Amino acid sequence: MKLMIIIAFLLLGSRLIAQDTIRKAYKITGLASFYAKKFNGRKTTSGQKFHNDSLTAAHKKLKFGTYVLVRNLKNDSTVIVRINDRLPQNSKRTIDLTQKAARQLNFIRSGITKVEITVIDSLSK
Repeated sequence: MKLMIIIAFLLLGSRLIAQDTIRKAYKITGLASFYAKKFNGRKTTSGQKFHNDSLTAAHKKLKFGTYVLVRNLKNDSTVIVRINDRLPQNSKRTIDLTQKAARQLNFIRSGITKVEITVIDSLSK
């Protein structure tokens, strides 16, 4: 069922998902940044190769394979990303996104923005 919600979201957009589905989910607010170009092609903590043109992210605690909806609180733009890397525990950032995700959230110029992260699915339960 959750996978169907993700597919519907990707195909139809965030506005068409029932709001109660989002409200029941785990939400966190914090700062988002994005990976520098020099990390392209390196291995992530999960063992996957990092690609700045994909929709993935690093988080301190969420399981690898978890899908999250990230909403830029400054302009209300959204993107769905999959967690495949780790942030250091002492990082002030909540999530580190690919440049593709940062472009969709419209914060490439500022380099950092305040976001709301909603966990919508975890494939590694």
